[in-house]
Amino acid sequence: MCASTTTWSRWLTSGIAVSASCSCPALASSTVLLAEHDELATGRPYIERAETQPGLHDQAAGFLLSAARPLRDRLVDPARRLQRIVELTDRHGREMRESSDEELAVVARRMRVRLRRDGFEPALVGECFALVREAAQRVLGKRHYASQLMGGWALLQGRLVEMETGEGKTFAATLPACTVALAGYPVHVVTVNDYLASRDAEEMGPLFRFLDLGVGVVIQGMAQPDRRAAYAQSVTYCSNKELAFDYLRDRSALARRSSELHLALDRLRGGPARDGGLVLRGLYFCIVDEADSVFIDEARTPLILSSSGGAGGEQEKYDTALRIAAALAADDDFSVDLAERSITLTADGKDLLAEQAEGLGGVWASVRAREELVAQALTALMLFHRDQHYVVSEGKVQIVDESTGRVMPDRSWEHGLHQLIEAKEGCELTAQRKTLARLTYQRLFRRYIRLAGMTGTASEAVREIDSVYGLAVVRVPLHKPSRRADLGVRVHDTLAAKWDAVADSVEQRALVAQRPVLIGTRSVRASEELSAVLTARGIAHALLNAKQDKEEAEVIARAGEPGRVTVATNMAGRGTDIRLAEGVAEKGGLHVILTEYHESRRIDRQLFGRCGRQGDPGTCEAIVSLEDEIFSVYAPGPAGLLRRLRDGGSSLPGAAYGGLRKLAQRAAERRSATIRLQNLKTDRQLEQLLAFSGRGE
Repeated sequence: MCASTTTWSRWLTSGIAVSASCSCPALASSTVLLAEHDELATGRPYIERAETQPGLHDQAAGFLLSAARPLRDRLVDPARRLQRIVELTDRHGREMRESSDEELAVVARRMRVRLRRDGFEPALVGECFALVREAAQRVLGKRHYASQLMGGWALLQGRLVEMETGEGKTFAATLPACTVALAGYPVHVVTVNDYLASRDAEEMGPLFRFLDLGVGVVIQGMAQPDRRAAYAQSVTYCSNKELAFDYLRDRSALARRSSELHLALDRLRGGPARDGGLVLRGLYFCIVDEADSVFIDEARTPLILSSSGGAGGEQEKYDTALRIAAALAADDDFSVDLAERSITLTADGKDLLAEQAEGLGGVWASVRAREELVAQALTALMLFHRDQHYVVSEGKVQIVDESTGRVMPDRSWEHGLHQLIEAKEGCELTAQRKTLARLTYQRLFRRYIRLAGMTGTASEAVREIDSVYGLAVVRVPLHKPSRRADLGVRVHDTLAAKWDAVADSVEQRALVAQRPVLIGTRSVRASEELSAVLTARGIAHALLNAKQDKEEAEVIARAGEPGRVTVATNMAGRGTDIRLAEGVAEKGGLHVILTEYHESRRIDRQLFGRCGRQGDPGTCEAIVSLEDEIFSVYAPGPAGLLRRLRDGGSSLPGAAYGGLRKLAQRAAERRSATIRLQNLKTDRQLEQLLAFSGRGE
């Protein structure tokens, strides 16, 4: 079998492999039997790819290929190689337009057989894309552009597609999703939150149903039977977190006795069939929307499935830990590393802790246990802040995902940290949780038979995505030239000066020019601070953060109206399409203000990408402060130097601030990459260790 088929151009199900794109003529247009059977995970109740740890030679080869790919792409533009699918699709366009709805239904039914028989060869895919495009025109009133056809073809080939924000990635994904679903394989379209999953399923549902394909959506809070029914559909929309925990629940339910033999023995004994309790039916084809967020930003934290234990008698322990921690002095008794988010007790601090713990008994009698507990208490006090890392709602501490700005219900921190924060906030303690299973996103998504992704911001993470997930990044050209104008950066000494400057800009754009304005903040606290400043100025505005997430759809729907001001966390930074109201384009379009740089340059670009979409006009600017967290944590020395120079009356060039931003963000990105690598390594080690005891996933 040719190398291109072996590495990434194969579809596997029930022992069958279908070539999607292959340079070997003998295999390019035919269904082939699986050659390497070890690519499928054995002893599993549903199909998924076997996970293998690459050897040193493979890792070296992968690194060299990843390093050489940018040079190869400069010599041979990948987008040019995608252009052929546009020609193949257009070839069938007239025939599809002249067909009735009933005739298109017949074409769709016949397409099922042909795709199963012949595989995803370009000519057949072009005809299928033409069918999907015509169906979309009739039921959605939208027609796929050439750039969307190219993106769809790259997704079908198992690539990560970079399309500029606003270029219609969600609509482009319907092309490969319909093609694969017509071939009879389950398709998962994964996005970053329930709102987007529900929205996309509802908006694209008529297209799938026109082709007689079922569409389901999985959101937080759904019962198990409803989840199973949703995953049973041809195409299922879900968030990455819901998918991951459904998979972990399946693995936990099977308790590692998941071979067909074990399942058959259960049935013979007359007991309940454990595979009947599963919700997923295989990891076949997955399209990950906002892929850089899922693969990079959210991959820093391992996914842990846990069960609740008792919380009795814990209140006094945590209250005591917080009391002792509050009495310790920074620098003398403990040191804080903001970049690493860690706290270390000094020798003096340990001595003082020993004095405080004398006579308390219990956990306080153990040196290691009490030191770890107080270090966690210090972490709760010093490093985790209300309305930044979490919110308190209805008497409960709820974690806020920094990369998305959303509350993560039913999630908790480990090792007593969550209970310490609850005690700090005066909330009722939740039960301690026992880990049942854990998995990283890196390992989960590599188990799909075919994986593809799409995003507007992948260039900064090309090498990591390639090396970890095996996805080559291909950039698709714009459908229309961008009309977004970047107005540059303004840097202020203090937070107060920054908020005043933001309010001045809002007055100019929204009140005077009657343009809509979107202001991005990093945390709930920052959004509320800015809201207070705008209110004091008499500027009407909408506030969208983790506390107001129920009003998200309404706030986004009105964000493009003339003179409308919207203050939002990252909830409005990804996947949201702010449509301009009538007459707004003539006024200059949407104006976006970034008020604090994020730890990743990609997230900044996502926010700016809310304006100037699909050829619309728009402007963006950054108004930041030298007191912002990104500078104080990751570049405190250089930021302090710039402040002293400014205080001394020095006029600094813009390059100085640009250099500070690069220094801070690159330091943050390196730290995050190290954490992801360590998580993956730890996860693999735990899996190997726990395999001896029959535990693990």
